Amino acid sequence: MRRNISESTVRRLSFYLRILEKVEAVGIDTLSSEKLAQRTGTTAAQVRKDLSLFGSFGKRGLGYAIPQLASELREILGLDRTWRVALVGGGRIGSALFEYSGFRKRGFEIVAVLDADSSKVGQRWGKVVLSDIADLEKVLTAESVDIVILTIPAESVPDVLDRVVAVGVRGILNYAPVQLRVPGDVTVKDVNMVLELEALSFALSQTKGE
Repeated sequence: MRRNISESTVRRLSFYLRILEKVEAVGIDTLSSEKLAQRTGTTAAQVRKDLSLFGSFGKRGLGYAIPQLASELREILGLDRTWRVALVGGGRIGSALFEYSGFRKRGFEIVAVLDADSSKVGQRWGKVVLSDIADLEKVLTAESVDIVILTIPAESVPDVLDRVVAVGVRGILNYAPVQLRVPGDVTVKDVNMVLELEALSFALSQTKGE
């Protein structure tokens, strides 16, 4: 059963975890909600509210025990396990994502890469051999894939998406500039770099001349 937790809350939990890991690395054992808030650009009240959604953490006047809270946040965020990821699209974005070491550090292991370009099929990226997208269902099933990342042209996404969902994959990260409709038990996160740049453009335009 899914909990009704906002995306902004989840993002803040990720920020909290990163701060906790950084301060723990320099030998700090405890951190107050005020200090955590300062480092993440929010308020102590917001920190306490976010954490209270998942239980009781810390002690008044003593702050949070960093190792314990970091461990709890990893479990809440599902980072206490390994997620098997398939990358659909072996172009420039796909290649860059495959090389990004941050995925592995967080437990996201890319176990398959698929592409429609026959000249790429059979290439070896690290320990992974690129597969033909025609074999999508077979590969996703054989590799017990949990999450699929789509870095393919927008016009190809609907058909591939239907095939991914039909196999039973319930987590999809989409880099194509197209809105996707999926069943209620499937989660899609869109990464639209054009929209992000337009938002940045707007922000810069509003401050121009101040």
